[in-house]
Amino acid sequence: MEIMGGVRRYIPALNRTWLTPLYDPLIRWTMRESTFKRDLVSQARILSGHRVLDLGCGTATLTILVKRAHPEAQVVGLDGDPGVLDLARAKATAAGMTISLDLGMAFALPYPEGAFDRVLSSLVFHHLTRSDKQQTAREVFRVLRPGGELHVADFGPPQGHMMRLAASIMRRLEETADNFDGHLPAMFRDAGLVNVEESRQYATLFGPLSFYSARRPD
Repeated sequence: MEIMGGVRRYIPALNRTWLTPLYDPLIRWTMRESTFKRDLVSQARILSGHRVLDLGCGTATLTILVKRAHPEAQVVGLDGDPGVLDLARAKATAAGMTISLDLGMAFALPYPEGAFDRVLSSLVFHHLTRSDKQQTAREVFRVLRPGGELHVADFGPPQGHMMRLAASIMRRLEETADNFDGHLPAMFRDAGLVNVEESRQYATLFGPLSFYSARRPD
C-alpha cells in the first residue's frame, strides 16, 4: 500500500496495472502455486458451513480452490484492485463457481465483527506498509468469530544461503522487510490473536514462503 497525496492506494499485482494479466502465469511457474495453495487450504481445516474470507484474493485462484474443495462453505474473496477483480469474476464464472468477490482494503474490511470462521491470505501482507500490516491484523481479529482462525502464506525469514540471497533482492521491492525479518507473528499476537505458529516453509525463486496460523480466542 502506497501513500500518494495523503491518500492510501493499493499496489497492483506486479506493481503495474498493465502487468496484471501476467500475474497468474508468473506465480504459477515461480512460486509452486498449485502446491502451496492446496496445502494452505488443507491447513485451514475448513468445515461444512464455514464462512471463509480470502483476504486479498487477487484473481481468485485460492478462492476457487477453497470453494472446489469445500462446496458447502460460504466463500468470499476481497481485493482492492477493481481490474484484478474483473479477472477473478471471469475465472469464477469459467469454473462454474458462485463466489462473492468484493472490492475493499485489507486494513478496512467491509464486514461486521465475527463474520468469518476462517480468513486465508496468500502473498498479501508483503504488499503492505508496516502500519497497514498491523491494522490488517487487527481487522482480521475483528472479523473472525471467537475460535476462528487465520491462515497465511507469505514471505518469511530466510534459512540457508540461497534463500538469504533471494530475500536480499526482494527486500528492495515493495514492503518485504518485516516479512523476511520474521515480524509477522508478533504483529498477529499484538492484534490479539493466539496460538500463532509458523508451520512450514517453501523455497521459491523469490525467497522463502512461510505458512502461519493463528486463532481468535474463544
